[in-house]
Amino acid sequence: MTRSRFNCPPCVENILIYSVKSKFIAEKMKKFFQELTDGTIENQKPDGAEILSSMKRAKITEPGVIQWSEMCFCPSPLKHERETVYDRFFSDMEIKVIDDYAEFDGESFFDYLKKLD
Repeated sequence: MTRSRFNCPPCVENILIYSVKSKFIAEKMKKFFQELTDGTIENQKPDGAEILSSMKRAKITEPGVIQWSEMCFCPSPLKHERETVYDRFFSDMEIKVIDDYAEFDGESFFDYLKKLD
């Protein structure tokens, strides 16, 4: 699959990095972790590896809420990522353009997911 298949431009000038804050749907987190670790998400083109890396960077910043930063090539923020993954596992996403990857304070979201397994 190509970026054009998902209406994502192939040109580098459209790369943006976003700060994302979202509520996670607790009862769906075991399934999400399974898809993160069994290759389902990582092998998704064109953005699976970035989704996995983003979730490894994500932090629980308040009960039921995580924050992370993520690179995206789509003109609409995280369009493909939301359609294929995020909208199944998260709600109330707040997305802002930032200059570079950001670190957030809090518990590692990935470590939280590991404990559920």
